[in-house]
Amino acid sequence: QVPLVESGGGLVEAGGSLRLSCAASGRTFSSAAMGWFRQAPGNEREFVAAITQYGGLTSYADSVKGRFTISRDNVKTTVYLQMNSLKPEDTAVYYCASSQWIGAESPSRYNYWGQGTQVTVSS
Repeated sequence: QVPLVESGGGLVEAGGSLRLSCAASGRTFSSAAMGWFRQAPGNEREFVAAITQYGGLTSYADSVKGRFTISRDNVKTTVYLQMNSLKPEDTAVYYCASSQWIGAESPSRYNYWGQGTQVTVSS
């Protein structure tokens, strides 16, 4: 089991940056692939980024490619999402999740989820 707690969300102007953190507890963190998802009101939860167990491979949604960077620190058992050049359409609740699947983009492949952190980008 990998309990997850996100932090770092907030209100930022368009063009600004935020860094989200997801702290994991439990000894299985380094064996889990990690992902970030987001969900805006009225929308389905959508894939944002994923990273493999030791950080060697990452993948991104086309909408955030070149602006967002996912990384992890297995010593600190934390995964990060650096978000630059934020746009109003990035406004959503952001969730981190863990998976035994490498590079999975479907929420159904993720078995543990955090409670989410709100990101609001003003125009």
